[in-house]
Amino acid sequence: MSVTTSQENIQNPPQEYDGSSNMCLELALEGERLCKAGDCRAGVAFFQAAIQAGTDDLRTLSAIYSQLGNAYFYLGDYNKAMQYHKHDLTLARTMGDKLGEAKSSGNLGNTLKVMGKFDEAIVCCKRHLELSRELNDKLSEGRALYNLGNVYHAKGKHIGRVGQKDPGEFSDEVKECLQEAVTYYQNSVQRRGPGEYPEEVKELLQDAVKCYQ
Repeated sequence: MSVTTSQENIQNPPQEYDGSSNMCLELALEGERLCKAGDCRAGVAFFQAAIQAGTDDLRTLSAIYSQLGNAYFYLGDYNKAMQYHKHDLTLARTMGDKLGEAKSSGNLGNTLKVMGKFDEAIVCCKRHLELSRELNDKLSEGRALYNLGNVYHAKGKHIGRVGQKDPGEFSDEVKECLQEAVTYYQNSVQRRGPGEYPEEVKELLQDAVKCYQ
């Protein structure tokens, strides 16, 4: 997609809607297509238009919130990403959709981690892990474990940077975070299996080694 086309989509999103669920879905699908093509700003305009069009289908609305959260995350607007992932989480709980709650909890946890809200991120990622195990979803469980490793890893590095310790020295809190990161990374490898995602497993092991550097 050209830059010119992208700018036209941003500047001239659909302005009039018939309020039908079909219109909402059509707009949402176009937003999804644009985001997949790398034009997240234009995609956001269509997702917002889809919300304005309205729908009684909570699952469709949940998917739109999730896509908006992901798009804003990609664009670096983490506050809005957090807002829409929270909307998605609320809808999933309202519908009693545990799989949806697991995914939205994971998305929210990743967003909070980037925002430096590590303790809140840990709560969300642990909820993702809890639901994945309840649903016996091994792939989702592996992702949750990996995400928890990422959060503890980031928290440990953050504390290490802002601490007053001499170079090469780490506080007990930093060491605890890094040990938690290693444990979750290793558990993620075990859940996914050594033959399932060889490249990803390699990356996980490299990240675990970094915790000791």
